[in-house]
Amino acid sequence: MRIASFEVFPVALPFRRPYATATGTLTRREMLLVRIGGGDGTPGWGDAVPLSLRGGPALEAVAADLYACAGVLDGFVLAADATAAAQEALSACRRAGAGPQAISAVDIALLDLLGKRDGVPAWRLLGASAPERIACNATIGADDAADAADAAAKAVRAGFGTIKVKAGDGRDVDRIRSVRAAAGPAPRLRIDANGCWDVAVALERLHALEAVGLELAEQPGATLADLAAIRSGTEVPVVADESVTDVAEAEAAVRLQAIDAATLKLAKVGGPRAALAIDSIAPAYLSSALDSVVGVAAAAHTAVAMESRGFAAGRAHGLATSPLFAENVADDSAFRGPEIDIGSEPGLGVEPTPGSPMRPARR
Repeated sequence: MRIASFEVFPVALPFRRPYATATGTLTRREMLLVRIGGGDGTPGWGDAVPLSLRGGPALEAVAADLYACAGVLDGFVLAADATAAAQEALSACRRAGAGPQAISAVDIALLDLLGKRDGVPAWRLLGASAPERIACNATIGADDAADAADAAAKAVRAGFGTIKVKAGDGRDVDRIRSVRAAAGPAPRLRIDANGCWDVAVALERLHALEAVGLELAEQPGATLADLAAIRSGTEVPVVADESVTDVAEAEAAVRLQAIDAATLKLAKVGGPRAALAIDSIAPAYLSSALDSVVGVAAAAHTAVAMESRGFAAGRAHGLATSPLFAENVADDSAFRGPEIDIGSEPGLGVEPTPGSPMRPARR
């Protein structure tokens, strides 16, 4: 099979309600959807999300990288072996200077395309032998305590056993306490500071929350050195997010004894195959970067591969973000609850239809 087309669709997914984070409040998530067409007309879908939640110039930079990939993949012949085909195509994109978000989008689209070509699900191409049910956490934004408590109660009623709460302002302790009171003693609670705390603030807040019982703290400091200092001063397990983006950083985190695990976003690390390489060094679980259902599906297939290899950290994955959006690019009903049953359809198992919220292709 050869690559006959490479299209990029701008997408803006509206949130059901404003989404508060440590860096601001969002009303929509801008991203790019990629469709790679095989010579027989088979489409492979991927998505590219900027690591800046607000899009802007970062989105344009990702688009430029995707156009570079389109240039080198025009007419590209995909090898009969799916792993070799993907490696060769991704190497060509890296030589063209593409960054991790674009590489991730191409990797995802090739998983979809090659899975459809070979009649197998993406998780099998990633090395899994059977599908697994993937546990997911609920996510609560950096809301006021009352709103966070209401969201926590709804998450428990929906069956979530793990709840992640965004942090980063002076209300963190009250918010987490309110969530625990509303959720009850059973659910695991994790807090995500997105690197906005310094070491002193992190230790102060984590100590204040000891009685609440935290499963873990995601990126409670800005650097690996900060994470190491925080980890040495608290009993709460420390997880890297922004500080582990590749194999070298994972090796450094382990060497510094800075983390207990890493949470990986496909767009951040460069796609499913890159995530699996990191997971072989530091125990990991996956999180959505507020992707479309295409990206969430790809992460779920990657999680199946992690679980089957036995390298996963044994924690819920942060992939139940579809309910945050008022609409999506394809049916997301399988990705809205506390568990994902990924199934065995060829490729990713999701099929976007051009139209709202997708705008006409740029290429």
